[in-house]
Amino acid sequence: MEQSTKRLSKKELRQIWKRWGFTHLSSMSYEKLQAHAWAYSYLPFAEKYYKNDPEKKKRLLMRHSMFYNTEPQTGQLINGIVASLEEEIAIGGDVPEEMPINIKTTLMGPLAGIGDSIIQGIIVPILLSIGMGLASGGNALGPIFYILSYGVVGVLISYLAFMNGYKLGVNAIDVIIGENAKRITDAFNILGVMVVGGLAASNIALVTKLKIPMGEEVQALQEVLDGIFPKVLPLAMVLLAWYLLTSKQLTATKVILVLTVISAIGVVVGVF
Repeated sequence: MEQSTKRLSKKELRQIWKRWGFTHLSSMSYEKLQAHAWAYSYLPFAEKYYKNDPEKKKRLLMRHSMFYNTEPQTGQLINGIVASLEEEIAIGGDVPEEMPINIKTTLMGPLAGIGDSIIQGIIVPILLSIGMGLASGGNALGPIFYILSYGVVGVLISYLAFMNGYKLGVNAIDVIIGENAKRITDAFNILGVMVVGGLAASNIALVTKLKIPMGEEVQALQEVLDGIFPKVLPLAMVLLAWYLLTSKQLTATKVILVLTVISAIGVVVGVF
């Protein structure tokens, strides 16, 4: 049975990238999560290399139908690496069929940590803060900006990650596992905390109306707090939200309700 020995073209690589990049969450199950989209993305690959070899086509789709879960945008780096390995297998290179499976299993955890730190900890808060600033006066440009900017940034990260993963091949493993991955993740986590802290200080408005006696006069408690620790009340609300999410395991919706009740009661009794 003859099979193609040609390398993947740019168009075919973009097809693999696009199929998984835009369908990774379209078919989910507790058993396999994002695996369905992997198998779907390699259908054209199977037709190119294994059109006349049903057994190899079956093995290809089976090894890409196993459980898989990672951060979608940066996770495309794994897809690029796997595409290069599958290409070597298809054209008769010295790569065992188990290697793509091992690569996916090994890298999906580290890439999820790095990706979540970058996307959820840095990019999303920054874009949201800009969008909220634009929308604060009722300007519809705020949500439009976020939707379009995240659409561009997310797709760009996804595409570059895939193409660079394909170019690096198995050599990329040395960069993203072990101590290197831990240092990268720690660095982005620290940067993410700084970004979230800055956004909390600049976007959360909470002041107290209480006044305290200062000898024969009274002074606004907020002025005293600002002189000691500016923005201490927004910080307290952020720490409370963090405590409820981590220690009490409340959902984000319940935390929002708790903070709303606290704020409402504080306004009614004249504290806030």
